[in-house]
Amino acid sequence: MKFIIKITRMAVGLSKVIIALLTLLMYLPACSQQKASNPANVDTRRDQWNQSVRGNFSSQSTVTLDSTRLKIFFGKYPVLMRYAKDIEGFYRRRQYAFAWFENGQLIEQASNLANRVRNLKLEGLQQQAPYQQALDSLLFAGNPSSRTADTDLELMLTAQYFVFANLAWTGQGAATSHSVNWYLPRKKIDYQQYLDTLIAARPTGVVPGEPVYRQYELLRHFLIKYHQLAAENWAPIWLPRDLKLGDTSATVRSVKVRLMRLDDFSGDTTNSVFSEELARAVQLFQERHGLPINGILNAETLKELNVTPQKRIEQLIVNMERSRWLPVQLKGDYLAVNIPEFKLHVYHADSLLWSCNAVVGKTMNRTTVFYGEVKYIVFSPYWNVPPGILRQEILPAIQRNPNYLTTHHMEITGQRNGLPVVRQKPGPDNPLGLVKFLFPNTYNIYLHDTPSKSLFDQSTRAFSHGCIRISEPERLATFLLKDRQDWPVEKIRRYMNAGKENTLTLQHATPVFIAYFTAFVDRAGRLNFRRDIYNMDQKLLSALLVSGH
Repeated sequence: MKFIIKITRMAVGLSKVIIALLTLLMYLPACSQQKASNPANVDTRRDQWNQSVRGNFSSQSTVTLDSTRLKIFFGKYPVLMRYAKDIEGFYRRRQYAFAWFENGQLIEQASNLANRVRNLKLEGLQQQAPYQQALDSLLFAGNPSSRTADTDLELMLTAQYFVFANLAWTGQGAATSHSVNWYLPRKKIDYQQYLDTLIAARPTGVVPGEPVYRQYELLRHFLIKYHQLAAENWAPIWLPRDLKLGDTSATVRSVKVRLMRLDDFSGDTTNSVFSEELARAVQLFQERHGLPINGILNAETLKELNVTPQKRIEQLIVNMERSRWLPVQLKGDYLAVNIPEFKLHVYHADSLLWSCNAVVGKTMNRTTVFYGEVKYIVFSPYWNVPPGILRQEILPAIQRNPNYLTTHHMEITGQRNGLPVVRQKPGPDNPLGLVKFLFPNTYNIYLHDTPSKSLFDQSTRAFSHGCIRISEPERLATFLLKDRQDWPVEKIRRYMNAGKENTLTLQHATPVFIAYFTAFVDRAGRLNFRRDIYNMDQKLLSALLVSGH
């Protein structure tokens, strides 16, 4: 997954409209057929403020502002000077026509924007917009019903649009993402062109979505709910023993209430019987949290049930920030690996085609978050032993057993940097299995098969030295070669089992995004959480909290 597209802050200059919506994890799969909670029903009051700031600008062109008023405005509100170039360009394209007034009255979009600026907390942001009090004063000054177009209010609304876009849609700069080891492409957006597009779309009623990866909006809906839950009592539930179907315990009532608040249970909360309905709710909760799905209320499940809403809010904030960084759209085929989910997802544009289990790097051998392009399929591969594994495992094993290389079908092919170059021959016991998929990168990471199939049955699958093992390698090879009539599945299977290495160069490279999301909304609209196996959340959260002061 490595090229890094840097994004500059809006003040420095933003270019190219909405390049590529990465649907990466946009609709992650779920196996359960149970009814999903609807994030749109989290809070019916949210519609009072949760209006988009998109589109619907005034189409009038007769009332204009004097361009010299911009200099006066920035002199009065100097912090907004960083957006001067964007604001001036916006009005120049409109021939300085007012954008927020129609027939002397503020359009509805003005209050929608102001509401979202006031509620940045519900965007997962720690910052406050500059001059928020000034915005309110301008909005509520005088009699709104008799108001005429006000230049200061007009300019303040436009400035606050760019403030909001910078905070909510762009997020922290590349320095922050790199500091937390995030090397996926950063989106590039020209908010000038985006505004123009919105205005031009108004007569047809076609308004594009906000220029942010869609998981952001889905997570934002649940953030509202968790702020509500944080205001309620969330006392830890005590579990005297594991509880299962048919058991009776006073703890069962508390569990039912907790699961109802989390939208996993909708039955009777007054009795203490562990019913079939509760067992299904426990299974759904376990599925949403990446736990073994057994319907048993055990210590592992209870630990996740006792995580406080405030802790979940922090998890949502961190993953909303990651969503701000991602490109917005991608066409064609691509692959996505979500490390904490231990899954490979295969996409075509907005459509998730299929998914399979994956094994990722151990804590001491982390899989890197980055971008690449699959260019080669290697059938019946050799395994070239990395220097680290050679020093730590192979050489000590040879000292203990001189026949180690022969026993494990390995051979020495040369010397490099004072170490022997060792490789394992193709075969069923080769750690790479029967096929590997190469996307050249500096991290020496690739996708591959494995003979250790039992690991895919584990709920936590961080076992590798950094590369990504996949449970359905033949299916992936077939997908990558689906347009090659000369590579039917029978031939793919034959080459995988040939016992002789063969490398095939793909006619078209396929993008691979290796990402890290510990909170996401699946295809059924359910909020999922995963353990932060690499402790990446806390470092990013600390950076976000510092930026908010």
